[in-house]
Amino acid sequence: MEASIGVFDSGVGGLTVAREIIRQLPSENVIYFGDTARVPYGSKSKQTVLKYSKQIVRFLNTKNVKAIVIACNTASALALDEIAAESKIPVIGVVRPGARMAVECTETKNIGVIATDATIKSGIYTDYIRSLDKEVTVVGKACPLFVPLVEEGLLEDRITDDMVDRYLSEIKAYNVDALVLGCTHYPLLANPIKRYMGNKVTLVNPAYETAKELKTLLRENNMLNINNTPKYEFYVSDGIDKFKSFADKVLPVNVTAVNVVDIESY
Repeated sequence: MEASIGVFDSGVGGLTVAREIIRQLPSENVIYFGDTARVPYGSKSKQTVLKYSKQIVRFLNTKNVKAIVIACNTASALALDEIAAESKIPVIGVVRPGARMAVECTETKNIGVIATDATIKSGIYTDYIRSLDKEVTVVGKACPLFVPLVEEGLLEDRITDDMVDRYLSEIKAYNVDALVLGCTHYPLLANPIKRYMGNKVTLVNPAYETAKELKTLLRENNMLNINNTPKYEFYVSDGIDKFKSFADKVLPVNVTAVNVVDIESY
């Protein structure tokens, strides 16, 4: 099926998911939407995140996508179940693939989860991880300032190191040996997080695990593109130049064009 994979996020963080999809599924067409006008989602209510997510899904469906990846942990936590129930095409999120890998990785049975305030409060990672292994202790921590640090490109900066120390000192005390980067922006801070947590802690990147799950889903449903020259389309709700600059740093392909969408009209 030459139809595209639809991918959406609250902003640029979901590009880490798009990057993994492009790497692991090199024949797939990808349409990415970043809701840059309304970022961040992590501090918003479930009702608002659900409304935004449904608008974006309606937009992606106008592009006749064959599957949708919610490349946002907050939207995966608060909107995935309802959207998937209403959708005629497969919809997957980033929470469950990441949670499964964390359970596979841990030996101490202590797993850390860092995410937005909304994702932590939803309890979705804790609930899903403990449904897989009731003996696991999950330590969650909201890290709201990580998103603006990434959006501003401060990936290697003293202020970022300071915030890593402030947020993760509590988690470090719990002897975790797996840490879920439970927001799509956070893999871009993997270096300072790894330096702080040390080599005994495995950083789990849900973006990587989600791309693996998507590949399996497409193969099982005979929807996988093979030997196709892929096309990539990028849409945002605001801020083309900033998005393009960021995308060029993150993605393994050149972003030639970015289009603005009036997402409120969907």
